[in-house]
Amino acid sequence: MSEFLEKVKEARSKAKPRKFMQTWDFSVNVKNLDLKKPENRLNAEFVLPEGRGKDLKVAVIADSLAAEARKIADLVITKEEIEEIAKNRKRLKKIANDYDRFLGEASVMPMVGKSFGMVLGQKGKMPKPIPPKIRIEPLIEAARRTVKISLKESPVIHVSVGTDSMPDEKVAANAEAVFNFLKERLPKGRNNIKSAFIKLSMGSPAKIRVD
Repeated sequence: MSEFLEKVKEARSKAKPRKFMQTWDFSVNVKNLDLKKPENRLNAEFVLPEGRGKDLKVAVIADSLAAEARKIADLVITKEEIEEIAKNRKRLKKIANDYDRFLGEASVMPMVGKSFGMVLGQKGKMPKPIPPKIRIEPLIEAARRTVKISLKESPVIHVSVGTDSMPDEKVAANAEAVFNFLKERLPKGRNNIKSAFIKLSMGSPAKIRVD
């Protein structure tokens, strides 16, 4: 049994059953890193190999890709609808709150920035551009499984790696994938990782051996 799977099972055994869906929280403490230097900070999106346990809602802002996007996206905003929605600030804010990830066809991104930028930008939800001549379905599926990995002022990274309805093996695979990603992205790799813990949102943490 892998170290990650062993600790997921340990953390689950420590947690009391709840009447709501809990998330699996994976935290990594970093060391020997001056976060005052921008190059040492991290702000990335990562696709969990086993998904989040609950798919994110994805909105697509499109022109020529609108018909294809409607087959799979949770919401499609066409080029013609951009200005209309921008005039209704209440509706735009509701869309920003209701949808987790936004994708934008490259050709409409200038309009999106001008019309939606103030609202979506404040929420950190500016659309990720869709490159030309690319299938949109894999992009939407990946967006549903993404998590944000952020390292800014505090030397701790928190990532949700699943829900308590997921099998332990899938949660462990997600946590290990995030850990391996951090080893690649941190300047000194494993030597920048002080400790790591996994827990259910209302449970006690299990410490993962990182040396």
